[in-house]
Amino acid sequence: MEELIKKAEILIEALPYIRKFCGSTFVIKYGGAVQKEEKLKDAFAQDVVLLEYIGINIIIVHGGGIRVSEIMKKMGKIPKFVHGQRVTDEETIDIVEMVLGGLVNKEIVTLINNHGGAAVGLTGKDGSLIMAKKKVLKTPLIKEIDIGLVGEVDKVNPDVLLSLQQDGFIPVIAPIGVGPAGETLNINADYVASAIASSLEAEKLLLLTDVEGVVGEDRKIISTLNISQIKKLKEKGIIKDGMLPKVDSCVKALEAGVRKTHIVDGRIPHCLLLEIFTEKGVGTEILKV
Repeated sequence: MEELIKKAEILIEALPYIRKFCGSTFVIKYGGAVQKEEKLKDAFAQDVVLLEYIGINIIIVHGGGIRVSEIMKKMGKIPKFVHGQRVTDEETIDIVEMVLGGLVNKEIVTLINNHGGAAVGLTGKDGSLIMAKKKVLKTPLIKEIDIGLVGEVDKVNPDVLLSLQQDGFIPVIAPIGVGPAGETLNINADYVASAIASSLEAEKLLLLTDVEGVVGEDRKIISTLNISQIKKLKEKGIIKDGMLPKVDSCVKALEAGVRKTHIVDGRIPHCLLLEIFTEKGVGTEILKV
């Protein structure tokens, strides 16, 4: 009986959050270990379906760079990176679109639907969702580096997402955009998730990753940060490398009207529920002030 009472108490603890977030929109970037391990994949899909059933509108943006590299190698093509960015020629963009827009996207859609959800797979091409421009890397030594068909978000047209939400569907989006001449462009999934959350002025942007969150000078996880604190941590070199695009994505979203952003440890089963419905959470929440 005590165990049953504890379960009831957990549900009651979540009630204020359910009441607060019902009817709001959460944008989730899905990637890292949670995208590879079967146990984590199932827990993620269950979390998404539960959130949808209690009245939260969910939009998922996924990565899949590791799968792209695996398929490239099988096809005899060696992946190349410059400053962490994939060099993307015409042959590579075909592979990216095939893997992200096809294989990975449909795996996620099927996973969610198998757990009782109603997911629909999209790329940025569908409904002109993501209009993009070519990205050119700039470094102190070399003014510009051409990395091929890599893009950055220029504009989001969220009409297709709003239509799907109205009909009770969960959009699952591959980070592929359309350039000014109709060309396909590969875009960082963190930035796509940020741009989509911004276009909808979402309640939350949640980035699932393979680390615990933002780590401070004492090597402990910082549970809450604001934009001014992030600036100082970047200047000190504490926020660096792979954490930079995630933090920058959060800051851009907050500046565009997203209420709260989170960098969440996706290696923890049911990390979404723990972050959203508990006071402490399992990552770093980033606020505007």
